[in-house]
Amino acid sequence: MKQAEIKITVQLDDNNVPDNILWESTDAETKEQVPVKSMMLALWDHNYKNSMRIDLWTKDMPVDEMKRFFYETLQTMGDSFLKATGENLIVEDLRDYCAHFADKMGINTKG
Repeated sequence: MKQAEIKITVQLDDNNVPDNILWESTDAETKEQVPVKSMMLALWDHNYKNSMRIDLWTKDMPVDEMKRFFYETLQTMGDSFLKATGENLIVEDLRDYCAHFADKMGINTKG
């Protein structure tokens, strides 16, 4: 069985606010740590039937990039939900909401 490991390193300032977030994977093309400004990790606990989340961003994450990050995350969550469940109608509703979100946040979705 193939196995991959993902490692996330969070460097904190004196107030426990992320200064840097780095990730690496044994399955990635590069073996170097890759810096990112924000991350969302969601896990499903089958035993307790609830989700666990870690949402982090660095203190220098620009607000416009955070808006874009949320928009793209919502979009890709819809893609994943469709792939996992085949529930096309609700995913269309989610995509409509994403368009509304992008409009309200001033996000250019045309390129």
